[in-house]
Amino acid sequence: MSFMVENRIAVVTGGSSGIGLETVRLLLASGARVAFCGRNEERLADAERQLKTEFPDADLLARPCDVLDADSCRAFASAVETGLGRADMLIANAGQGFMARYDDTPQERWLGEANLKLFGVINPLDAFRPHLAASDIGSLTCVNSLLAVQPEPYMIATSAARAALLNMTHSLADTLVDEGIRVNSILLGVVESGQWRRRYENREDRDLSWEDWTARIAEDRGVPMKRLGKPEEPARALVFLASPLASFTTGAALDVSGGFNRHI
Repeated sequence: MSFMVENRIAVVTGGSSGIGLETVRLLLASGARVAFCGRNEERLADAERQLKTEFPDADLLARPCDVLDADSCRAFASAVETGLGRADMLIANAGQGFMARYDDTPQERWLGEANLKLFGVINPLDAFRPHLAASDIGSLTCVNSLLAVQPEPYMIATSAARAALLNMTHSLADTLVDEGIRVNSILLGVVESGQWRRRYENREDRDLSWEDWTARIAEDRGVPMKRLGKPEEPARALVFLASPLASFTTGAALDVSGGFNRHI
């Protein structure tokens, strides 16, 4: 099935690795014109080379950008408009989590987590809002976490920030609807990432394969599907919500957790 994004312009923040990179890849495979950004210029360049090898005829733009810097986001938006045109879809893929319980969480990390999760959406949105409002399919789609509705004590600051992001995006859906901009989120469970790969390299049981090691983690965490998610799986959900296929969907939070949710 087509995502109906052929020749449309999509922007992905945090697009140089993991879920963001898989989202860029899926958009390109679906015929979209794509701009993506990241803070690490070396990783960004590696991702750009890889994608240009896979999609030699695609319209692709990669630029360094710090989503916590409003000026950087405005410069990125200007580069996108010059290089590709005005964006139709913005996919905000913001940051990693901080693992610590309450007594081990420094005060500055509370604001740090809130700053990353909220302004990681606010700054790109402010920069691209005129683009999205001018589009006939304008959409903002945010990567969030199941922690927003199912907090974990060992990630207390991140859980609180994720809940704030969910609240904000739900309000944004109402705020932006008159501009023709849909706002949706996905709620991630446990997904394969560079963090998990690094933990695997430092594992105690050296006889366990990656598949067995991650399956054990999933079982210990209580994931009914007994495995971690693969980055391309949330990418599919993101592209669906961003695309015209979800044209009557706004204010939604789509669970992509392999059944890990325990709330009603």
